[in-house]
Amino acid sequence: MFADTAKIIIKSGKGGDGHVSFRREKYVPDGGPDGGDGGKGGDIIFEVDESLNTLNDYRHRRKFAAQAGEEGGKKNCHGKKGQDLILKVPAGTIIRDADSDLVIADMSGENRRQIILKGGRGGLGNQHFATSTMQAPKYAQPGGDAVELEVRLELKVIADVGLVGFPNVGKSTLLSRVTNAQPKIANYHFTTLNPNLGVVDMGWGDGFVIADIPGLIEGASTGIGLGHEFLKHVQRCKVMIHMVDAASVEGRDPIADIHAINQELMAFDPKLLEKPQVIAANKIDAIPEGENEVIHALRAEFETGEQKVYPISAVSGAGLDTLIGAVKKLLDEMDEAPYVYEQEYFPELHVFENEAYTVEYDADEKEYVVEGPKIDKMLGYANIESEKGFLFFQKFLKEQGVLKKLEEQGIQDGDTVRMYGLRFDYYK
Repeated sequence: MFADTAKIIIKSGKGGDGHVSFRREKYVPDGGPDGGDGGKGGDIIFEVDESLNTLNDYRHRRKFAAQAGEEGGKKNCHGKKGQDLILKVPAGTIIRDADSDLVIADMSGENRRQIILKGGRGGLGNQHFATSTMQAPKYAQPGGDAVELEVRLELKVIADVGLVGFPNVGKSTLLSRVTNAQPKIANYHFTTLNPNLGVVDMGWGDGFVIADIPGLIEGASTGIGLGHEFLKHVQRCKVMIHMVDAASVEGRDPIADIHAINQELMAFDPKLLEKPQVIAANKIDAIPEGENEVIHALRAEFETGEQKVYPISAVSGAGLDTLIGAVKKLLDEMDEAPYVYEQEYFPELHVFENEAYTVEYDADEKEYVVEGPKIDKMLGYANIESEKGFLFFQKFLKEQGVLKKLEEQGIQDGDTVRMYGLRFDYYK
């Protein structure tokens, strides 16, 4: 079965705890602290694998966890970093937060690899907490917590052109004639269940990808049948070929069919009707004179300055060159970049929900101390050594009210702020 959705639980690795130990050497009776830092926990990384075209690997396994970091050791030995977990997905996979359904990442276009959950930072060993008034600290920082999240994977087919129409109008036959695809073809009154993709080769390395979107029915936009499963694959397409049976072999009204499917597209996502459409009036091989009143009616009803009706025969190949040439011309006039969904949900900002922190002044050390689970997690999640991570760190302090509380405590430019083993100079 074609698998294009899956719901899984992902969990980053916990950071290793910092170690508490003291130098024990001959002739050094009062050695200082030498506890090493814990290792960082492993990240959860999603990566595009071009050899995959389904999400079958995630249908029978629900939980995926990266490795935890090792605890620090004595003699300043650092714990080993936890191994990252790389999850391979097909191009076009969208990763959503399962609760809110907001987009975390779209593995399309240039986005081939993305860290979704970062492992907890390694805890600092007790050597970092020695001060002039506490030269033998018996405290080490615990490793940052692992982050767990339930996500929904959704595969949206990446194709330049979507082929839509009611079942049994000849879409699979057309796809087999103009591309390298080999869909199963028969006179079925039910629809194909899998989107079939093929490449139209225009020569000289030029061409485009076309997808036979499984046949739609009235009520698809409300989820009747497999409506939602089919319609979402149209969203990435740049151009749509709307295929109808111009010979009315089964007594259907092609004009009513086009209006019905356009209505489903509108109800599912109004932006779908903004995409360029061409109408392929199929089965002219079953019309003795080549054209009939149905094709004339289609032209009168739907032809505009941009939208055209193209009589074709997917069986004999008549009119296919003209149709494909028109579609290629439309694509050439459009932006080549694929449609990519913007990120809406940022896991790192939700890690800190319902956590607390304190802001106090340490008169002995003349430092402002900011501590608490929220701060601990933030330092573990953000890489403040990078520019992007430091900007996130500054944004976090402002949005969480940390800077405001420091100002209420009377902090001045140049004063020192301590957050666990890290120290910063404050400047407004």
